[in-house]
Amino acid sequence: MKAIILSAGQGSRLGHLVDDRPKCLIDFGGRTLLDRQLDTLEANGVDEAVVVTGFHDELVDAAIAARTGGPKVRTIYNPFYKVADNTGSLFMAREELAGDCLVWNGDTLVSNALMGRVVANPQPGICVTIDRKDGYDDDDMKVIVDDTGRLRAIGKRISDGVNGESIGLLAFRQGGAERFRDAIEQAMRTAEGTTIWYLRVIHHLAQNGEVATLDIQGEEWGEVDFPLDVEAARTLVKRWDRVQGAAAA
Repeated sequence: MKAIILSAGQGSRLGHLVDDRPKCLIDFGGRTLLDRQLDTLEANGVDEAVVVTGFHDELVDAAIAARTGGPKVRTIYNPFYKVADNTGSLFMAREELAGDCLVWNGDTLVSNALMGRVVANPQPGICVTIDRKDGYDDDDMKVIVDDTGRLRAIGKRISDGVNGESIGLLAFRQGGAERFRDAIEQAMRTAEGTTIWYLRVIHHLAQNGEVATLDIQGEEWGEVDFPLDVEAARTLVKRWDRVQGAAAA
């Protein structure tokens, strides 16, 4: 399995934390967000990663070159990161959407156990990893999932019937990546192509019943969008590191 990590954006909502670096290079307990993502892939047997870069791509390239061990990593530069949303990043990396692969937002940290469930999940086609909670806010990527686990809708503006949220990690198997690649190419040929998130494309595919979900409720993850998210994520990875250190001892 291969992972495509979308790390082109600056992450401007993080303020001065990203004045001189993209959010994927923010430090979390001695390792960058990107390092932690790559280490999580390695821990679960994913030995190939493609990182889509944009803002300060030279810093990301240097950080990857300085790594020892882990997955084999290569980068794809998205020169349109300032004017196109993450659908543009996937368009630049569309040739990588083939076979068994993951698409992972570059601002999401997940535990090794959570990634293990995603990698081991055998569902064919397209599968969106979702979590559940008591309530959802305007910034959550909300979903509606039916009783069979099929995705019926996904988007931040959904209000009625919401029963989960996407965590920004998708898995593709048995032709799912190729169907997604074709849909990305079609979306980028529309008038709004550069302005939409790739999950809008997933939403349209879901209208035909083509998208499954994996419910990881109870597993740990964190998204880094705002300064408060950084502190919460640092607390989270500190606990992960402590548990892993105790297990190794």
